[in-house]
This record gives sequence, C-alpha cells and structure tokens, in this order.
Amino acid sequence: MTDTVGIAGDRIRSFVERVEHIEEEIKALTEGKKEVFAEAKGEGFDVKVLKEILKLRKQDQDERDEQESLLDLYMRAMESSEEPQAKAA
Repeated sequence: MTDTVGIAGDRIRSFVERVEHIEEEIKALTEGKKEVFAEAKGEGFDVKVLKEILKLRKQDQDERDEQESLLDLYMRAMESSEEPQAKAA
C-alpha cells in the first residue's frame, strides 16, 4: 500500500470539489446562453450577426479599428486583382 503521509487529502478533495462546482456552473451558463440565442433566432434575429457583435464588443476600439482597416484593405486588394481577370475573359 502507498504511504500518504504528508499529503493533505482534505485539501485535495476541496480543490477537486470546487472545480467540479465551477464546471457545473459553466454548463448551466452555457445552456442559458443557448436558450438566449434560440430565443433571438425565434424572434427573427440572425444569431451569427449577434455572435459577431459580441466578439466585436470584447475588443477595444483601437483593435476593432485596426481589424476593420485590414479587412477593407484586403477586400480592395482582392477586388483589384479580379479586374484584370474579368477584362481578359
């Protein structure tokens, strides 16, 4: 049998139980989030757009501005590379 002298079993159990409790809370919150999205979808809202709004709201304004600028730059670059192909066809 393994000697457990010096190992605080009660402390280990406390950590494990706390993590298990947090995991249960996360599961309940995730279910709640799904319900909110289902409700929004039921009222005709586009869930993909709502998720994009949530993502954008997590970013600070500078990060959001930089991302929008890069997106615009990339889109214009793609569009300009399509023009010669369209003329050649």
